[in-house]
Amino acid sequence: MRLLLRHPDCPPSPIREIRVDAVRLADGRLSFVYGAAGDIGRARIPAAAASERTDGLWRHTCFEAFVRPADGEAYFEFNFAPSGQWAAYRFDSRRGGRANLPIEAPAVRTAESGESLGLVASVALGALPELLPWGNWRIGLAAVIEASDGGLSYWALRHPPGPPDFHHRDCFAAELPAAKPGPSPRT
Repeated sequence: MRLLLRHPDCPPSPIREIRVDAVRLADGRLSFVYGAAGDIGRARIPAAAASERTDGLWRHTCFEAFVRPADGEAYFEFNFAPSGQWAAYRFDSRRGGRANLPIEAPAVRTAESGESLGLVASVALGALPELLPWGNWRIGLAAVIEASDGGLSYWALRHPPGPPDFHHRDCFAAELPAAKPGPSPRT
C-alpha cells in the first residue's frame, strides 16, 4: 500500500490518511484499492448512484489513478466516485488531446465503516492497446476529499511545486511493474 500526501496548501481535511494499492492482474485488468481513515462523518461522500460514466467527479470526493507507459507523453486517467460513477480519459500530452476511453464500466465497490472509507475499482484494459504491452508503467495515485463545509483537499503520491496538479509529470511517482500475461479468460 502506498501512502498519499495531502497538498500543503489545502485546508484542513476530515481525513487524516489515505492509502492505495494498484495491481496489474494477469487477465489484463487493473485493480485499485483505496482506504481513507479519519472523521468520515465530516466528509461529503456521494450517495450511491447508477454506475455510469460521469464527467466532473473531481469536484467532489473522488479517487483517481493516472497511468502511462514508461516512455512517451500519452497517459490515461481513471476517476472513481464512492457513488459508483466513473470516468476514463486518454490524453495525448499533459492535459492535451483529451478523449473518453472506450472501455466497459469498471467494477466499483465502496464500503464505509466508522472512521474508514474503502473503495475498490477494477478496470478491463482490453480496449487500450497502448497499455497491453507488458512493460513497466508509471502511475500517479490521487484523491480529492470534500469536507462537509465544501472545502476540498487534494492527495497524491507526490505534489509538484505550486497548486495541486495531478496531471503533472512529477505526480507519476510510482512504477507499476509488468504483470506476466496469463491465459486468455474463457468466454
